[in-house]
Amino acid sequence: MHILSSAFKNTDPIPKKYTCDANPLTRGINPPLSISDVDQNAKSLVLIVDDPDAPGGTWVHWVVWNIRPDTREITEGSVPEGAAQGKTNRAHSYHGPCPPSGVHRYFFKLYALDTMLSIPLASGAKDVIEAMEGHIVADAKIMGTYEKKER
Repeated sequence: MHILSSAFKNTDPIPKKYTCDANPLTRGINPPLSISDVDQNAKSLVLIVDDPDAPGGTWVHWVVWNIRPDTREITEGSVPEGAAQGKTNRAHSYHGPCPPSGVHRYFFKLYALDTMLSIPLASGAKDVIEAMEGHIVADAKIMGTYEKKER
């Protein structure tokens, strides 16, 4: 299974458009993502975007589950039809990179599961990870970086 973005290459900087610097009120929009070679046994996909370099520990920027396994694209600024968005550290939607200082890494982690998740909409990444346990049939990731510029 593979996940790519037309907005940035693996390990490259994430464009400002997808960060809090683009619009402090909306905190950016999600970048376009392409998905390929999904395991044929997958019943759903999960996407978790996080920043392991955050000062207080890993910061969750987006969590989406029950994405249809035949999804090949998550378009810019959208959530796949029928998928659920969970709680991040800030909201129930995508929250773009916004590091306090220095360069941070942002991992877009995709998981193929052999089941759909039956968890409350108020669930966060921790709940999703717990519910995925024993059901992951494949995974993939792409990582982008971002450094907040001084204003």
